[in-house]
Amino acid sequence: MKSKLSATDEAPLRADAARNRERILEAAEALFLERGAEASLDDIAKRAKVGIGTLYRRFPTRDALLAATSDERLLSLAEASRARDEKLEPSASIRAFVKELVNHASHYRGLAALLGTVLEEDTPGCRAGREEGRRLLQRAQKAGAVRKDVSFDDIVCMVTAISLSIEHGGSSKPRVAHLVDIFLDGIFTTSAT
Repeated sequence: MKSKLSATDEAPLRADAARNRERILEAAEALFLERGAEASLDDIAKRAKVGIGTLYRRFPTRDALLAATSDERLLSLAEASRARDEKLEPSASIRAFVKELVNHASHYRGLAALLGTVLEEDTPGCRAGREEGRRLLQRAQKAGAVRKDVSFDDIVCMVTAISLSIEHGGSSKPRVAHLVDIFLDGIFTTSAT
């Protein structure tokens, strides 16, 4: 008896389907960079030289497509965070992660507003980003550095707010750092600041 694939398992793609998927991702990356996260899915399909049905078979929603284009950046972000774990105190680790997540959410104009739903997608990068954020938060809470009533969803709301502010007011590394510091000061316990 054959077992059914779960939502997170994917059957290997035929060679032509794999090429179509890659072309869709390349076209989406280019158009999202040019026009922002609200770029037309029809235009993405046209640039990829596939039909809109092919795009929707691979990526049933805009969020799924944004998650797929974000996958490698989110995987790298989570990996970098884990790599510096031994070097940084819990409050510094979460601060660095939030700054990187803000920079990621600012990669495409309009991504910040969709970040929460994109992070809920079931791609390896989205899972890694969520898991790392939750791990860092729990680590900081366990160390007494972050208030116990703060959730990962609260962190995502902070990142979204900062990213939207940067998107509308111009971005610079000092501005990102300043806004992250202001927001994080609100969740740190007095002993962590």
